[in-house]
Amino acid sequence: MAITPNDDPEDRRVAIAELILRLRRSGIMDKHVLGAIESVPRDVFVPPESQDHSYSERALAIDCGQTISAPVIVGMMTLALDLSDRDRVLEIGTGSGYQTAILARLCRWVYTIERFRTLVLAAESRFQTLRLANVTTLVDDGTKGWPEEAPFDKIIVTAAAEEVPEALLKQVRLGGIVVLPVGPQDGVQKLMRLTRTVDGFLEKSLADVRFVPLIPGKAAQL
Repeated sequence: MAITPNDDPEDRRVAIAELILRLRRSGIMDKHVLGAIESVPRDVFVPPESQDHSYSERALAIDCGQTISAPVIVGMMTLALDLSDRDRVLEIGTGSGYQTAILARLCRWVYTIERFRTLVLAAESRFQTLRLANVTTLVDDGTKGWPEEAPFDKIIVTAAAEEVPEALLKQVRLGGIVVLPVGPQDGVQKLMRLTRTVDGFLEKSLADVRFVPLIPGKAAQL
């Protein structure tokens, strides 16, 4: 059922309740992850033309040719990070800021990088609206990570890399986790969780997914 949450607060509550029920049915049962998702109004991050589908189980287009991932993918990636309130998290691909806001509810600090300044400015405004004070943004090339703030406890990448950027692997601490989609730009990718060990990285495939590509460099658009 299409719901327009901005029309009525009760509609939003119903939409969020239905979303949480779907996530539970998909196997996402962690109370902290579900609580974070429940506390972040998804419609705030969705463009006006897609408001009817804010809480639908689908990816939605946003500015600059990017997308906001389907709720179950957001939940799956968040769960895979195994976050604690002490974690410092690096996010590659701020996008609308929806995933960022959920991370911010669960960890100590989120450092988020986006190549499009337009998206960062819009996301920062949403963070202020939601009173999120533990997010630092950067307009830059996400494939290089954020070495000045490394090492990170967890890293999440919300765009698909054909190969995992070596710079990101070097910026996660021993025992830390990297979650990202890996695969071809125009096909099915694998959502992977990489856990750093003394011998390298322990890899686990989580699901087949489709993400926009991870593109090196800082976007020319302001």
